[in-house]
Amino acid sequence: MSVHGDSRPMTVPDLRRMKGGVPQVWLTAYTMPMAQRLDPICDVLLVGDSLGMVLFGLPSTLAVTLDMMITHGAAVVRGTRHACVIVDLPFGSYQVSPEQAFASAARVLAETGCAAVKLEGGAEMAATIRFLTQRGVPVCGHVGLMPQSVNVAGGFRATGRTDDEARRVMSDAKAVAEAGAFAVVVEGTLDPVAAAITRDIDIPTIGIGASAACDGQVLVIDDVLGTFNDFTPRFVKRYAELGSAITAAAQAYADDVRARRFPAAEHTFRRCIVRDGK
Repeated sequence: MSVHGDSRPMTVPDLRRMKGGVPQVWLTAYTMPMAQRLDPICDVLLVGDSLGMVLFGLPSTLAVTLDMMITHGAAVVRGTRHACVIVDLPFGSYQVSPEQAFASAARVLAETGCAAVKLEGGAEMAATIRFLTQRGVPVCGHVGLMPQSVNVAGGFRATGRTDDEARRVMSDAKAVAEAGAFAVVVEGTLDPVAAAITRDIDIPTIGIGASAACDGQVLVIDDVLGTFNDFTPRFVKRYAELGSAITAAAQAYADDVRARRFPAAEHTFRRCIVRDGK
């Protein structure tokens, strides 16, 4: 269960105040049933644009649309009573201008009922983050490895390996914090760099492939459960292998159907024939 021991909804100010305390627990969720399962346990349910790869089989997150994020975000909110729900802004929905970002974020907040949005980018997105937060949109930042910039980076690779990379990630995190973000996801960043960022900025850092020193951790739920088998990142710890259990259950069902063991009498409806008016 949640460390907070109650069922009241988590808020953005709650998350902000957790800086330096008990690590925050974040997981992704994309559907109402999964949200219902995770809600009592997590501080945050993140509706990530990773749904493009996990649910839709896309090669990256770049083809995810705002409508897709809104549909899944609303489903997660409907399954949530305690956790704070944050929804990713997808590629192309916020980079053109602060005004475009506000229009996209306003749609997400209004049509899903979520508490905040997340966007990728460091110093180059600071003006946009400031524009949004000054207009009532809570923003979570995302620095380090940024999946929406996979083509520029030349693939999914850890950052902070050189002094220049380390300085850039640290500068990006500081810019995001100073612009008004309430938290920042630090992805695919060398442990010492992520730990230094956590010490140096006054908003919570949420690690994914970063450092145990971060103020919280996030993983993709399908990686945790073993239901997404295309690849397993090094930073993932699998807590279950439900993929193989699903395959086994489906095979057992198929075997029963083909052998006419299912449906059995207890699984069918039998018509009661009324005779002589009784």
